[in-house]
Amino acid sequence: MKQLYLNSIFSCLMLFISAAYGQLNESVTGKIYIQESDNLILIKAQVDNEEPIFKNNLYYNLVALKKNSSGNYSNNRQEGEFSLDPEESKNLSEIRLSLAAGEDLRIYLFIKQNNIVISKDSLQIVPPDRSLVQEKVVKEADFELKGIVIDDVITKVGKDFHDYFYQEYSTSGKQYPFIITIQEKPYFGRSSIITITSEDRKLFEFMSKPDEEFLKSAVKSALQNVNQYAKQRKLLYKNSRI
Repeated sequence: MKQLYLNSIFSCLMLFISAAYGQLNESVTGKIYIQESDNLILIKAQVDNEEPIFKNNLYYNLVALKKNSSGNYSNNRQEGEFSLDPEESKNLSEIRLSLAAGEDLRIYLFIKQNNIVISKDSLQIVPPDRSLVQEKVVKEADFELKGIVIDDVITKVGKDFHDYFYQEYSTSGKQYPFIITIQEKPYFGRSSIITITSEDRKLFEFMSKPDEEFLKSAVKSALQNVNQYAKQRKLLYKNSRI
């Protein structure tokens, strides 16, 4: 059985707008647990209700991102609605996957209530050979997540925008080393607000409209802002290493 080196990390992936949602709810706690046997990993997502109050309208996202020795990525995502009885502990989901020598794995868990993030946890598994050589925790820049787009949309219009965005992004030839999140929240009537974020930063936001030409125009504006952010981010990393 090989040894795995674990490092808990927080806020590397943001699926929602933290500025709009405020503080996390400490009475509901989501936690990631793993079991390892040879090259197989069992990932478990658990949530605890620490109050003697029934809680509903809860939703979870469990995401596992794996980078192999060739630099290619694969992801596994589980999500769903649930409720909690007073002071209940509940296993939400399990993911089983293999982890070969030289592969990196990052796991993220987000708990929402009424579309608000109330708890989050994340975990990183580092190859033992690389840890022994570097003798340090792998930095975010060393684990580049290229070309990944995560959607958290709630309407058909939001899904259409995500599809247009992903198609344009994937064929542009640009695979940025950060996760892009498309998030949607309801607005007045049947409208909604769609926001593109990355690393806790709001890159673009607009009010949705069920019109294909309008959505594709919004995609172009969003990609321009994402490209500008990528340039600023690259410059920031370059200056930080001087």
